[in-house]
Amino acid sequence: MTHPTGSRINNDLLRPLLLTSWRFYVLVAFFGAFVAAGLIAWLSQIFFGFGISGLRWPVYWGFYVTNFVFWIGISHAGTLISAILRLVNAGWRRPVTRCAEVITVFALLIGAMFPLIHLGRPWLAFWLFPYPSERLIWPNFRSPLVWDFFAINTYLTGSILFLFLPMIPDFAVVRDRATGLRRRVYRVLALGWRGTPKQWHRLETAMQIMAIAIIPVAVSVHTIVSFDFSMAPVPMWNTTIFGPYFVAGAIFSGIAGLLIAMAALRKFLHLEEYLHPVHFENLGKLLLVMALLWGYFVFNERLVTYYGNGPAEMAVFRQTQWQSFAPLHWTMVFLNFVLPLTLMGIRKFRTIAGCVIASIGVIVGMWLERFLIIVPALGHKYLPYSYGTYRPEPVEIVITIASFAAMSLLYVLFAKFIPIISIWELKAGEHPPAPDLVPPATEEHRLGDLRL
Repeated sequence: MTHPTGSRINNDLLRPLLLTSWRFYVLVAFFGAFVAAGLIAWLSQIFFGFGISGLRWPVYWGFYVTNFVFWIGISHAGTLISAILRLVNAGWRRPVTRCAEVITVFALLIGAMFPLIHLGRPWLAFWLFPYPSERLIWPNFRSPLVWDFFAINTYLTGSILFLFLPMIPDFAVVRDRATGLRRRVYRVLALGWRGTPKQWHRLETAMQIMAIAIIPVAVSVHTIVSFDFSMAPVPMWNTTIFGPYFVAGAIFSGIAGLLIAMAALRKFLHLEEYLHPVHFENLGKLLLVMALLWGYFVFNERLVTYYGNGPAEMAVFRQTQWQSFAPLHWTMVFLNFVLPLTLMGIRKFRTIAGCVIASIGVIVGMWLERFLIIVPALGHKYLPYSYGTYRPEPVEIVITIASFAAMSLLYVLFAKFIPIISIWELKAGEHPPAPDLVPPATEEHRLGDLRL
């Protein structure tokens, strides 16, 4: 396999930034229209009241909380996967890391919006904040909903820093190629980067520290999200398996989201020379492992419920396995387990197209999983008089579609203004010093000699 030269890497990866085609405007208009429709739906809900949604007693958590858990799970695609691959020094990670890290930041921003959307009076969201209050009114720090606030904000801050640090050298590359106002903007973003050995050493050290620190934060975030359920007296929620179950599901859906994003970038930005089939194959193997792990957790949860044989738990169990929610449940099992096991487990199917098909199925299946955790349990609590049903209304459906459009729109805009593949990391991996011509050197010294 021949590797592109340094100048060609610059030209290929900076082309989307310096040249704008009509496709960019079409995509922005298309996704922007859905985002605008979602914003109008939310404003309508604020103006007319929560009654226009499908949330009724006893099911007060529906599409909005499903979307919240789903997007927080998708966020594990980037920072967690990128950090692990950096720490183990996987060479094939270099074209993938930034594609993944961007997903984390945008998914967290979208997911964090849904608790506000779910509030009937979103302007009172500050009640969750531990601000100095003369009335001595404080949040209930024993509530997992308050823990979500701290965990998500910590994860978002760390993820933005983890994304920004390796972008600094690339900002310097764009700075040197751009003109006018764009040059001034990228000069500010580059933070005076000159590529000296001292700067490379500090950058590598900072990235290593962030990679180590962000992993426990990422794991704790979705564990805390699972506490929203496992600490509530609701059938099939009060279980100790929810922590690792939610984390495994988050990584599972995150890998699927990353594969779809990589395939789209490879196709529309013509990055075939940088995003190779081996990248999809390696991530497809990770998807296969997570499908097996997810299948174990689902089986364990159902098995414990069946042997426990509690009346309330069995009522929810029957609803999901054999009654009204059974079509959704078995569709979820097929999309999350059977489909990736078949496509990723058989080598000849582990192609780019196979990875995309399996990933789309996993995305749909994991959204269904979150829905099936929430709605059947709330609709069939411990006493039969509290049974109820839930039917989403158009405002919830529009806002849900708008969240996926917002993710796509943010990704398109990011790829337009920032190199979606790390230029300096790609050069560091593609052009190591020849061992017979250059004496052995440390990683930071070698990177210090790179000319971007």
